Amino acid sequence: MIMNVQCRTFILPSSLTLMLSDEELKRRVAEELALEQAKKESEDQKRLKQAKELDRERAAANEQLTRAILRERICSEEERAKAKHLDIEDKARQLEEKDRVLKKQDAFYKEQLARLEERSSEFYRVTTEQYQKAAEEVEAKFKRYESHPVCADLQAKILQCYRENTHQTLKCSALATQYMHCVNHAKQSMLEKGG
Repeated sequence: MIMNVQCRTFILPSSLTLMLSDEELKRRVAEELALEQAKKESEDQKRLKQAKELDRERAAANEQLTRAILRERICSEEERAKAKHLDIEDKARQLEEKDRVLKKQDAFYKEQLARLEERSSEFYRVTTEQYQKAAEEVEAKFKRYESHPVCADLQAKILQCYRENTHQTLKCSALATQYMHCVNHAKQSMLEKGG
């Protein structure tokens, strides 16, 4: 494997440069992923804050509705009590009118509550779609980088030569030259392919 091999820079400078380029690329990809993760977390925080705001609005609307209904019922009860002492038929008509108004207000508040719930549901759907789209964009942008060793057979031969000729490394210079040519050719091929 390339990672476990100790390269001698005076013989294999292009190999070291290739390894440094891979490290730089990995570092940059890691930085981009970290930025995308931070962006995603920020968006999640915004969605959570908006969802909490919608919940507060819904709770306030429910509370308002409940108070209004209770007030109207109390008023209706008071009107009924007065009706007993005054003209019953006239007060009965007034109570019916109040009841009609109460039902109208009840319908209005229920409609408002339904709109709030619909808005909340739509917001949830939209944010879910946006999140899914952002996740797909990140996955598409950062596809897995695959690297394959170049000239692995020559590299193995050089390492074997160095092991066999520990004190006479110049005997391996022909192999080293072949290896450098092979690496340069691989670089050129990658540049032509746009990789």
